[in-house]
Amino acid sequence: MGLHDGHRKRLKAQFLTHGDGFHDHQLLELLLCYAIPQGDVNALAHRLLDRFGSLSGVLDALPETLTQVPGVGEHTAVLLKLIPALSGRYHADRSGVGTILDSTHAAGQYLRPFFSQGARNEMAYLVCLDGKYKVLGCHKLSEGSVNAAEITPRKVVELALAHNAAAAILAHNHLSGLALPSNADLMTTQRLCAILQSVGVELLDHLIFTDDDMVSLKDSGLFSC
Repeated sequence: MGLHDGHRKRLKAQFLTHGDGFHDHQLLELLLCYAIPQGDVNALAHRLLDRFGSLSGVLDALPETLTQVPGVGEHTAVLLKLIPALSGRYHADRSGVGTILDSTHAAGQYLRPFFSQGARNEMAYLVCLDGKYKVLGCHKLSEGSVNAAEITPRKVVELALAHNAAAAILAHNHLSGLALPSNADLMTTQRLCAILQSVGVELLDHLIFTDDDMVSLKDSGLFSC
């Protein structure tokens, strides 16, 4: 066993006993051990933190930006990007079916993990709720490039009816960094609201997310049906 092998073994043991007390560079170093099987990755962990400013900055960086850092290959970049993706799914799963979304804040907290930091595609989701605003299911409606998250009314209706939903919430993200709704967003909202009403489902709100912001069309007075 080499010097670095012994250090890695101790680092893993320390994490299992008191990982909550780990510094950011220690967590990143341990993670890098699984992408780079040999050698000292402590310096690389510090280099990444210096380059991107924080642990979240490292994990939010684009893969092509990560690989510009000496010592970071494609395998390492993929592992680093896997962490926020898994984290978002984990939190969404824990707060899944049965969660009550009876306020804009609750809906925003529930949906935020579906829109990861640094997302490269626009995505749209539909949350189906029962009469007491309890989550029956959350489904991705579409995913595409900028301004290409097309929402199919037929799919929206099929999902709502499949869950026997009484209400629904629509959500999508903007890659521009501005959470303000476009004319197309407003038209889509009105169209889906009318279509859902025709099958007995109330569209409660349409939330628009960016990395750092969220806008509720209902709270903004832009929601009309």
